Amino acid sequence: FRLALIQLHVSAVKSDNLQRACGLVREASAKGAKVVALPECFNSPYGTQYFKEYAEKIPGESTQKLSEVAKECSIYLVGGRSIPEEDGGKLYNTCTVFGPDGAMLAKHRKVHLFDINIPGKIQFKESETLSPGNSFSMFDTPYCKVGLGICYDIRFAEMAQIYGQKGCQLLIYPGAFNLTTGPAHWELLQRGRAVDNQVYVAAVSPARDEKASYVAWGHSTVVNPWGEVIAKAGAEETVIYTDIDLKKLAEIRQQIPILGQKRCDLYGREMKK
Repeated sequence: FRLALIQLHVSAVKSDNLQRACGLVREASAKGAKVVALPECFNSPYGTQYFKEYAEKIPGESTQKLSEVAKECSIYLVGGRSIPEEDGGKLYNTCTVFGPDGAMLAKHRKVHLFDINIPGKIQFKESETLSPGNSFSMFDTPYCKVGLGICYDIRFAEMAQIYGQKGCQLLIYPGAFNLTTGPAHWELLQRGRAVDNQVYVAAVSPARDEKASYVAWGHSTVVNPWGEVIAKAGAEETVIYTDIDLKKLAEIRQQIPILGQKRCDLYGREMKK
């Protein structure tokens, strides 16, 4: 099946972001994409100072638009971190998924919050305004089961391992790495998660905006289970496409059968919630 990643240029105007995102979703569908993913923070600038201002309930304006365009195009739509979600007085970094009938199939709240301090380069603390999610998020399609993470979640190998154990063959990470962590780790982490678990990994970023307070790395990427980069964007707004070949995945797992060779008598991972 064909996967499309939309590397959207995000402005400060929510309505413009939504309109442009939906237009690119339609374009991707017209080119045969069956699963389409938007980047982290697609309807608002990324930054702790923006989260409260742009926050919405779910369902709300942004998720309603995603539901409508998913149904219109009859696709599976991974809505990036569509919005800072407000719920019960708390804010979450939340990704929603909609099916071809417009129904919401999954809602992933970012489990690992992006709190880092690299002296002289970048300091960021999502926990100043956001609360963490406490659950794994998967959804089924006629093609395969898909696991979800958001950006910083990709650094935690245990999460991807559990998705693999639960039968996921594609992991999608809407993300917004920056100009420090992006060139160092963006592709490396995707290739690591793909090889470790013999799955396809797709990470979709906003386009780079040098004038933004937080500058995203861009370079949305798809990696196959052999660890090869099979699609990659530059820094500008674009849509990239790739065909997810589940036959190739099965062949790789047969050739190097690590999933059946794990020493569960010595070690293991489990999902507690």
